[in-house]
Amino acid sequence: MFEAFEVIRDAEMRQYTTLRLGGKADWLAFPRNAEEIAALYAEAGQAGLPVTVIGHGSNLLVLDGGIRGLVIRVEKNMRSIRREGNRLIAQAGAMLGTVAVAAAEAGLTGLEFASGIPGTVGGGMTMNAGAYGGEMSDVTVRVDGITPDGKPVSLNRDEMRFGYRTSAVKQLDFIVTEVTMELQPGDPAEIRAKMSELNARRAEKQPLDIPSAGSTFKRPEGFFAAALIDQCGLKGCSIGGAQVSRKHAGFLVNNGSSSRDYLALVRHVQQVVQEQTGIQLEPEIRIVGVEEI
Repeated sequence: MFEAFEVIRDAEMRQYTTLRLGGKADWLAFPRNAEEIAALYAEAGQAGLPVTVIGHGSNLLVLDGGIRGLVIRVEKNMRSIRREGNRLIAQAGAMLGTVAVAAAEAGLTGLEFASGIPGTVGGGMTMNAGAYGGEMSDVTVRVDGITPDGKPVSLNRDEMRFGYRTSAVKQLDFIVTEVTMELQPGDPAEIRAKMSELNARRAEKQPLDIPSAGSTFKRPEGFFAAALIDQCGLKGCSIGGAQVSRKHAGFLVNNGSSSRDYLALVRHVQQVVQEQTGIQLEPEIRIVGVEEI
């Protein structure tokens, strides 16, 4: 099965997420383009296998039982970036930080905020990734993709229905393959200086030296998740090797944990914050797979 593609059987998914957690995927494929994605979906459909699409795995918790069926990872082979005037066109698997560097080298400003986001362009579209006052919706003018049944999709910025950590990608069920971003001319030295400043701020405040999936919870309207978690006395709280970071309470980190413990900590934080503040925290991370083998 899947002989025509680059695939791994029984892939250890902990090797493909920044959390370094999770069981095995039955099949893990690395397509090179939209056509291969469509072909993988078709072959999986013929075999009755479910399909899960991931990028870099930086916003992902794979459960201990692993993922049944086929996992498609766009990050490895779909990374090309090209320039057309003030626009950058990037494949879905290109890392946001790499695209931000490409913009700086081209003397284009507008993507500095994305330089430290450890996700892909495709993931950035799916959740409208943002940081330090900027979001992908600010620069995106066109998103191309493909549906699970192989039909091409092309949406402009308005059609993408961008919101806080959401977009039409989730609503319309398609896979992003390429994104066109409109930027503005700027001074390369100033752009690089801004990127360095933001990355220094990130390193100062966030636990970048410990496996995590970034901010674990979405920002509740009118509040900050990290402040609520800290206010409830949960900073440093742990279950097994899963811990609420002492450096930034919005990050739940892996100090030698299992997915079971990590998920239990997510639920514990939600419960305590709900009981003490009345606010329900919603996970920003994507949880996939099965809990038991």
